[in-house]
Amino acid sequence: MRRCIMALFVTLWIAGCSDPDWQTKDISGLMPSLAFELIDENGNTVSADQFLGKTTLLFFGFTHCPDVCPTTLARLDAATQRMDEAARDDIQVLFVSVDPRRDNAETLDSYTAAFGPQFIGLTGDKAALDKLTRRYRVTYGYGEEDSEGSYDVSHSSAVFAFNAQGEVRLLIRDSDPMDAVVADLERLASGA
Repeated sequence: MRRCIMALFVTLWIAGCSDPDWQTKDISGLMPSLAFELIDENGNTVSADQFLGKTTLLFFGFTHCPDVCPTTLARLDAATQRMDEAARDDIQVLFVSVDPRRDNAETLDSYTAAFGPQFIGLTGDKAALDKLTRRYRVTYGYGEEDSEGSYDVSHSSAVFAFNAQGEVRLLIRDSDPMDAVVADLERLASGA
């Protein structure tokens, strides 16, 4: 009996020492690794391989977005600002515009610069965007143009988080508490 109690105690103690579960949505193995060929905010063709080596956050949106995009990007900036400098330097945010008609390289560069140097704007033609959004099961669509030529773009508010090897790890939602986002990003940046 004493051996059973001791074995139970050791098992519980070891379990308590293991890494805690992710606090945001763990999607490890449920989505494919990071892969794309797009145009960056400098007008250069880039591939996902060029972004390996750092923790990568992938978010789809557009620069004329009145609420979801600026709120999400500001939230990611706030989360990274709460991290220590080494962890913060390991984070890059890829903002993929699904509105290439209005979001050229110059517009993307100006937009992402407002959030910080770790934010990088990307876009592509419809075929490239469709290929990437299908890869991550994300949808987007265009609303009707008004008399001034403005239109809305529907898109997801979720952020995909990849490790330094480009493997998907997390889905960060706007409902996730900031402390959870910061803890998970620090853990991901540390190599988890």
